[in-house]
Amino acid sequence: MYRKMKKISVLGKFRFFPLFSLLLFSLLSSCAPNVPGNQVPDRVAPMMSQRELNEHELLNVSIRVFDPGKIPVNDGQRRGLSPEIREAEARFVPVHLKYTMQRTGYWGTVRVVPNDDNGSEVLVKGRIEYSDGESAVLTVEAIDSRNILWFRKTYAETTTPREQNGTEPEKKDIFQDLFNTIANDLAAYRNRLHPAEIEQIQRIAEIRYGAEMIPELFGKYLAIDQYGRISLIHLPAHADPMLARVRNIKTRDDMLVDAINGYYEAYYRDLWEPYSNWRKFRTEEVLAMRTLEREALAQQVLGVAAIVGAIALGASSDSDTRLRTSTLQDVMLAGGAYAIYSGMQKSQETTINKEAIKELGVSFSTEAEPLVIEVEGETVRLTGSAEQQYARWRKLLKELYAKETGLIGASSQPDVSPPSSATP
Repeated sequence: MYRKMKKISVLGKFRFFPLFSLLLFSLLSSCAPNVPGNQVPDRVAPMMSQRELNEHELLNVSIRVFDPGKIPVNDGQRRGLSPEIREAEARFVPVHLKYTMQRTGYWGTVRVVPNDDNGSEVLVKGRIEYSDGESAVLTVEAIDSRNILWFRKTYAETTTPREQNGTEPEKKDIFQDLFNTIANDLAAYRNRLHPAEIEQIQRIAEIRYGAEMIPELFGKYLAIDQYGRISLIHLPAHADPMLARVRNIKTRDDMLVDAINGYYEAYYRDLWEPYSNWRKFRTEEVLAMRTLEREALAQQVLGVAAIVGAIALGASSDSDTRLRTSTLQDVMLAGGAYAIYSGMQKSQETTINKEAIKELGVSFSTEAEPLVIEVEGETVRLTGSAEQQYARWRKLLKELYAKETGLIGASSQPDVSPPSSATP
């Protein structure tokens, strides 16, 4: 009889083992967030120039406003994330990267731009792959004016509680290791360039800007090979009046970009405190919610285990065994049911945390103050977001100088706008 009961108990265990294993796996997998990408090292030191570089050694950098990426569709995975916060991050991240790069001493002027800039010597673009206040994943690429891709990498960092303290605007973000790693990769690539390459990048950037504004005159100086790489055929004369005009246009353009950068910097400063608080409080809420979920799931797993054991005993074909263990079965069933119920009640407590996270999802305004500028005797009022103002300004410049030079219409020269993908 003992052997028969033992055999049935073992079979019962194997019969319900898959269900128990599944619940146990769920418990273990809930212990940490599923964050994509490889983590950057901890305490990354910024790479600093050991000497003051001459002006001709400095490359100007344009950092495009980041692609905000997508937030999870499932509300359970979203947990308080919102498109408004992601849009805010898409402007916050490039501004902080700008401050990080400026301190290294390797770069000339570093600006945040609303869209691709044909006149940039180095263009940095990025996409937010994942961001929840506790972890961040960014894909970043850098392309120079020759349309040569420096690199395209994905960076990830998950913060620790100590990194939530000691932050400072413009200097130290909770994801500073991530920002330092990106800045270091940019500096490392720049340091591998030969001085002749740096000069070539600077010259091509100027001619590309001229080709965007007056394509009929400046497009002829550039060539594009089968891989999309851009090179100089020859340069205009040093005293070329049209080159002087393009430089004058570029100066005006830079002034507007500086004004728009003022918007981005003000936005960054205004965003710093509420965004820092959101990240801190959301992390605390999510950690509390994970603890509750683990406790709830643990109780439910124990409840199921008790019920499985009771069922295994009740499945015995031996009436004597069933009779002797009937009280134990009742206790196990009751205890298991209570444990599951208790776990479900604890799961309901997470609703409070989820609502608190949603309330922290503040909507941030992206509307810039109207900008009134005067160019060539015309007063223009630019409105809308910084991106809309900049797009309107570039269109206005093209129309104005095309009309002034009498060169209106499609260019017969090659298109030197950045292709969808650059050549490594």
